Order: sequence, then C-alpha cells, then structure tokens
Amino acid sequence: MPKTPFSTYRVQLRPEFGFDDAAAIAGYLADLGISHLYSSPYLQAARGSAHGYDVVDPTRVNEELGGEEAHARLCQALGENGLGQVLDVVPNHMAITQRDNTWWWDVLENGASSRYAAYFDVDWNSPHARLRDTVLLPILGDHYGRVLENGELELVRRGGKFEIHYHEHRMPVAPSSLDTLIAEAARRCGSPDLAFIADALGQLPLATATDRESIARRHRGKEVLAGQLARLAGETPEVALALAAVVQEINGDADRLDDLLQRQNYRPAFWRTAGQELDYRRFFDVHTLVGLRMEDERVFADTHALVLRWLRKGVLDGLRIDHPDGLRDPEEYFERLRDEAPEAWIVIEKILEPGEPLRESWPVEGTTGYDFLGRVGGLLVDPEGEGPLTELYTELTGQSADWAELVREKKLLVLGDLLASDVNRLAEVFLQVCERHRRHRDYTRFELRQAIRDVVACFPVYRTYVRAEIGEVADLDRRYVDAAIEGAKARRSDLPAELFDFFRDLLLLEIRGEVASELVMRFQQLTGPAMAKGVEDTAFYNFHRLIALNEVGGSPGDFGLGVEPFHRLAAESQRLWPWAMLATSTHDTKRSEDVRARISLLSEIPEAWGEAVRRWLDHNARHRRASQGEDFPDRNAEYLFYQTLVGAWPISAERAAAYMEKAAREAKAYTSWTRQNPEYEEALRAFVTSALEDRDFVADLEAFVAPLVAPGRINSLAQTLLKIAAPGVPDFYQGTEIWDLSLVDPDNRRPVDYERRRRLLNDLKRGMTPEEILARMDDGLPKLWLIHQGLQLRRRSPEIFGPAGTYERLRAAGPRAEHVVAFTRGGVVAAVAPRLPLRLQGDWQGTALELPPGSWRDELTGEEIAGGRRPVAEVLARFPVALLARST
Repeated sequence: MPKTPFSTYRVQLRPEFGFDDAAAIAGYLADLGISHLYSSPYLQAARGSAHGYDVVDPTRVNEELGGEEAHARLCQALGENGLGQVLDVVPNHMAITQRDNTWWWDVLENGASSRYAAYFDVDWNSPHARLRDTVLLPILGDHYGRVLENGELELVRRGGKFEIHYHEHRMPVAPSSLDTLIAEAARRCGSPDLAFIADALGQLPLATATDRESIARRHRGKEVLAGQLARLAGETPEVALALAAVVQEINGDADRLDDLLQRQNYRPAFWRTAGQELDYRRFFDVHTLVGLRMEDERVFADTHALVLRWLRKGVLDGLRIDHPDGLRDPEEYFERLRDEAPEAWIVIEKILEPGEPLRESWPVEGTTGYDFLGRVGGLLVDPEGEGPLTELYTELTGQSADWAELVREKKLLVLGDLLASDVNRLAEVFLQVCERHRRHRDYTRFELRQAIRDVVACFPVYRTYVRAEIGEVADLDRRYVDAAIEGAKARRSDLPAELFDFFRDLLLLEIRGEVASELVMRFQQLTGPAMAKGVEDTAFYNFHRLIALNEVGGSPGDFGLGVEPFHRLAAESQRLWPWAMLATSTHDTKRSEDVRARISLLSEIPEAWGEAVRRWLDHNARHRRASQGEDFPDRNAEYLFYQTLVGAWPISAERAAAYMEKAAREAKAYTSWTRQNPEYEEALRAFVTSALEDRDFVADLEAFVAPLVAPGRINSLAQTLLKIAAPGVPDFYQGTEIWDLSLVDPDNRRPVDYERRRRLLNDLKRGMTPEEILARMDDGLPKLWLIHQGLQLRRRSPEIFGPAGTYERLRAAGPRAEHVVAFTRGGVVAAVAPRLPLRLQGDWQGTALELPPGSWRDELTGEEIAGGRRPVAEVLARFPVALLARST
C-alpha cells in the first residue's frame, strides 16, 4: 500500500459517529475510489468532544469513539477494503477542563515542581506577585469573593486526596497545604497515625522544575502519604468522621476555605480576567486549551509515542498537522517528526496569505489545501463584477470597501480584548529587553504594548519563522517584518520612531541576547492568533461584498483570479509540492464548496443582484425591530443574510437563524461571544424567522435562485474536476461527493446520509449514459460520477499525477477563451472545465482547444475524441466538464 494517498476522504468523528460507523463506510469509500480515510483527531479528547481537537490524553484512543477494540475493527475494515489511513494530530495544545488530563492535574497539584510543569507554556515568573508560581484559572462566573461567599466552591475528600469543586470544574488540593487540616482531624480523633501523616505532608521535600530527582522524590512521598491516608480513613471510622467534620467546617467558613485556596498552585478567578492576565499560552483565545512546549524533546516524545508507533506499524500512512504556526519553532518540529517518520505523508495546516510561498526547507509534502481552495474559488469569480458589487455594497450597507484597513482595525480589536493577556505577557519580555539597553530603558509598558499591537496589526502574513536560537533569518522574514514596522510607524506617529526601529532590529536578530531571543520567538506565536481571530473570525464576518471570497486561504480584498495566474500557480505546485493536499471544503470552511460556487455567480450578474437586494430590503423592512435607537438587524448583517440564502437555498429558518447568530457574534459589532446582546440577537432571530415565513419574500427569493441552481452546479463540477486533476492529492470532505449546501460549523458537521450515497453509487455502477446521469442532477449524480471516474483514473495511472508527471496548460483560441480552464497531466490526461457560466450562456462562439496528437477517450462520457484543434462546445457537448485520457 502506498504511503502517499491518491485521494483522501475526511470524516468528523464524534460520539455519535465513532470508529464502527467509520468502518461501516469503508467499502463505500473504496468503491468511490478513495485511497485513504482521513480522520479528525481521535486520541482521547475531553468528554463529549464533537471535534477531537481538545485532547486530554495523547497516549490512548478516544473511549467515546469506541476505544481500542473499535479502533482495531476500523483498521481491519480499512485494510480489508484496501484503504490506508491519515490522522489529524494536534501538537500545539491540550484541553485542561477535566481531571482526565493527568499531566495538567499534576501541574495544578504541584505547581512549578510538577514533573509536567515544563510540558506546558506557563509563565511561572509573572511580574504580578499574586500570579508568581501560580496558574490563573479563569473559570468563575463572578468575582472570586462573591463565588466563595455564595458557597459555590467546595472542598471534597476523595480517598487519600482532596479536591476543590466548582460546578463541573475539579481542581486538586496541593498535598503540602493539607497539613493543618489533617492535624486538626488528628487532634479530634486522637489518631497518632493521622498526626504522622500531617507532619509528613508539611515536610515533603522541595522540588524544582529542572531537578527530575527532586520531583520524583516529592511525587513518591505524596503518593505514599495519600495511600496511607486512604487506607487509614477506610479502616478507621473515627478518622473518616473527623476528616469529614473538618471538611464540613471549612466549607461552612469562607475565611478558612479562602486560606486553603491561597495555598494552592492555582488562582480561581472570574472568567473575564483571562482577557488581561492569563499567564499561559493558549490556542487563540480559548483558555481551556493550554499551549504545549513542543520544542522540548520529552514533550514531543510523550505526545507522539502512540502516533509514531501507528506509523511504524503501518496503521497510519500519513498525518495532518493542526495549527503548526502555534509552535515555537515549526521547522524544528517538522524535522523531528520527519526523522521519526521518514516515509509518512505529512501535510500541514499552514494558512498562506495570497502570494506567500510555503517554506521550501520544510520536510513536508505541503499544506492541507486552503491555498488551492482560494485559487480555484477565485477562478469562479468574474473580475468585471468588482466595481458594481463594490458600489452596491457600500451604498446599501454604509460600510467601507477598504479591506486592508478593516483587517488592521479588527486585528487591533482582538489584540486589545481577546488577546490582551498575550500582548501584556509579551510586553513584559520587551520591557526586560529594554532594561538591558540604556537608550531604550525608559519606554513605558504602555508604549511597548502599543508598539506590539500596531506591528502585529500591520503584519501581512500569519507569522515569520526566525530561529533565534541558531541565528537564522530568511529574506522573506525580513520583508514581512519591514512591511509591518513601516506600516506601524506610518500609523502611529505619536509613538517614537526609534522604538519601532529598535523593535525591527530585535525581530531580525540584529540585536541579540537571551531575553531578546525569547521576545522574538514569543512574538511569532502571537501574530498567528491575531490574524486568525482578527481576520478569519472577525473581519470575514464584517466584509460582505461577495462572501464567496471570505474563506481561509483567500482574501476578500482580491476579487477573483484569472486563468493565467491559475496555471502559473498550478505549475509551481507541480514543481514544488506535487503531493500537497487539495481541498475545496473542510471542517473549518465558512461555507461549503457548493454554496460558494453558487454565490460566486453574483459577480456575473451584479445589476440583477442589486435589483433583487433592493426589493428585499424594502419588502422586509416590516420585519425589522426598532431598538436602542436603530432598526435591527443592521444593513450589513441583512446583506449577509440575503447572500447566504442565495447560496444555501433551500435552508430552514432554524439553520439560517443559528448561522446568523453565530455570524453576528463573530462580527463583534453589536454582540459577541463574550458580551452577548440579547436584544440584538432576539431581533435578528425574529427577523430571520419572520422573513422566511413571509410567502411573498420567499417566492421572490426562489424566483431569483432558480436560474442560478444549474450554473452553480456547473461551477461546482468545474472546481471538482480541477481538484481531481491538478497537482496534489484531492481531499473530499464528508458528504460533499454530492451537492452539499452547508454553512460554517456546526452546520457542516451534521450527520451524513451514507445509505443514500451508497445507493446512488450503485445506480451509477449499473451503467448509465451521460444524459441519464444529468437527468438526475438534483440527486447529485453528476458530481458523484465525476469523482468516481476521476479517482478511478488516478488509481490506474498514479505516476501521471505524481512528481514525475507534468502540468501543461492547454490554450484556447476564440472569443470565449477566458471561459475555459484546460491542462494536461503527463501529456496523457487532459482536464477541461468551463468558468463564468452565466456570461457564457453555453455559447462558445467557435472557441477551440488544441489537444495533443492522438486519440482521447472522455472518462465521463465514453466518447473518443481525436487530437488537434477541437471546438470546446464539442468537447463539452454531453457533460459540463471533460476528463480525457489518451488511448493511443
């Protein structure tokens, strides 16, 4: 079985769709032509996890998916059907919400002296005395004192150990803090054995995070004492009663419970404190996902042991690496992973901004395909629609069309709110650097925070990859840092220009030092979250000129992509990354490939779209609500709503309302996840529901959408063909092998009807003409047929689609040449796809392609086509796209 897939099929595992459910579709996937099942993370995650990215134990498979036995059955089913397996792994972070994460539990119990303290990216030397050697736990629903006095925090004994309970949260009590509690119980019951345990707990040996032997001695000591206490309490009723009485009294006395909590290695706090004072790195702004120090070889070894064993045994053939930009040194991680798994297919979730190349020095096969998604999506957008749609959007919503300025604004927003604690921690390191340079020591914390925020806000890409420890700075890094510094200087004339110049010299290692290196490496871990939260999760939900472009890997500010640059980038991919993944829908896309394909059509009909939107705005004014001096919802949200309906119709009011609520919270304009505005959200829900109950509006909407359905499907077939034939490995997100009109998660994680898809595939395998397949367009049969035939061809001729193959553009000649995208692979396979179908209207006006000599067979129609000059209308006469294989 090859290590490199021919194709992958992504499934989202969850308790309702576990290993046995995935095993049940193995035969169907094999029949479809898939070579590898590509699974969401399935190491042990937090209980009830719907996605698997919240791993609590990387040493075992997820019990809620079926555990080891069901995992073994899945692997057997895949093997019996000739399928390999690719797994999504999460090296950046772990979940810390439950005691199931024994490493984090040990850190909470033992603080900086825990044997796992170095596994997590915690700042044990906080500039704030109250947080020094302490982990902030922002889990409380109100201020600490109020929660404590309300009796919501409770001390609980579990055998020989004690815990603090707060609703669903559990926290261990440090053994050394129990000496007085147990001593008091010993006095009450007169037990000398209990008194001995109390004395011993107070004398536990001290340990330091770097002294493994002292850590081991302390761990052994506390475990022995905990065992003795559990046995004593279990065997001696008076001891158990005395302990229970003391615990009850402490729980009834806020001062005593507060005294105990002050001796812990953590500080329970109001959840809002996370925004400003959190003392550990996390995944973006999710304080329940703590960052791992993957640069530590022990951390790598312990978190990857099981996955690497699967790779060596052939259980897995490849890995998808989640969020590598969060790591301190991604290249070091990739090198270490490649050393341990030299034959694995490794693709990485690297989000490339338009024009940004993937680093060629990285020992990986490529990205997970967002860059391809952006390119192929751009092909479907008519550049002539940019002006009219821009004018329409600004006129109807009052919003600016300055995308670059919106990006900066929203990045500053999240840096000052969601990511403020990260900025503050970085500013403290910057302050330490300044203290070592007399020309810069008088900069204030305020100035340093402002400089950091503005440089990050002006950063043109997710991050740089400077390797401070070895003094490595790439030319690309210099270019990006220079652009960010100059942008920040231009916008912040109130801050000293010399400060920005100093910052540039530090980031480019022209000024070096141990603390300076720490500043550089931590800075690089901040720019990515700022881009993700500020752009993907905020700006994308504020800029609605054409929402088909609001997708990871693309830029709403770039209106489409021409045929020429598409071919140039495809040829570059063939040269540099022939085994990269190609995606059109993922678990993270803002809307499915088929929704985007239909919405893109609006770029071809801006006038008709404008007329429709104006009618709908006027008609639906009756459903808006006056509140807080405004009519809700706002025009920007309403404009998003109408585009969403066009792309996803038919859609229920329930799904539409859920989507609009999430979009409004992500936009952070009138409501947000952290500061919900119930009045606005209720007005928005009511508007969506009322509009979709309005028969006149729905009739008008359906009349507008009806002529877009068929050309939208042509767009979808075109991008599917390009994904199958272009350089790389095509990936198919669950359920998208037929039409799928899903929106952002959780909408795109709804159950998939595999029985229906299996029946459709069986219908195809019984033999159908192209006309019969197209007659069942509504069933999604044409898309399923294209995927089946394309993957069968890839399986028969893998060398044509690999590094040894070639990519050559097929040029079209004629008045409609801009409407065709055509190329050959290895000189023996040709793909032909139309674009901009509404402007084309099926009239090729004699436009022709020059096929290489020989006889060609269309894999989709079975027809033979002679080489040479062929009219595009002839090539596409019986099916919307063509996949030709040279027979002679």
